[in-house]
Amino acid sequence: MVNEEVILRKVTKLKEYVNELCRAKDISWEKYQKNIRDRAFVERYIHIAIQTVFDTANHIISYQGWKEPETYRETFTILASHGVLPEEKLSDYQNMASFRNMLVHHYEKVEDEVVFGIFKNKLGDFDLFRKYILEYLRKDKNP
Repeated sequence: MVNEEVILRKVTKLKEYVNELCRAKDISWEKYQKNIRDRAFVERYIHIAIQTVFDTANHIISYQGWKEPETYRETFTILASHGVLPEEKLSDYQNMASFRNMLVHHYEKVEDEVVFGIFKNKLGDFDLFRKYILEYLRKDKNP
């Protein structure tokens, strides 16, 4: 059984990061392009939100003794194969993994339009992930 306290702590932090991004409604495309602090804030909070998703996923995978993922994308394939994530959302989370790799390894080539698009249109994926994880915890506690 997974350590529920650890998972709850992680999904609580995830919610905090996403809430901070959602509160930044004043960051328009024009402001984002002109203000390096706004760009850095958005990129960093998206990055730590994604990292929190991976930490949560890897905790579950490790504690359950499931196959260790060889890539970040495979992390989500494993969760989907065990019913933690729905198959129809798999590509969204795999894209998150690809975006994380771009942020970390190709940060000098990150396209502002892509980051801003995630900031304005894809934060709900983090909330859905939290929902899926909390549902999984309930099922894991009461099989």
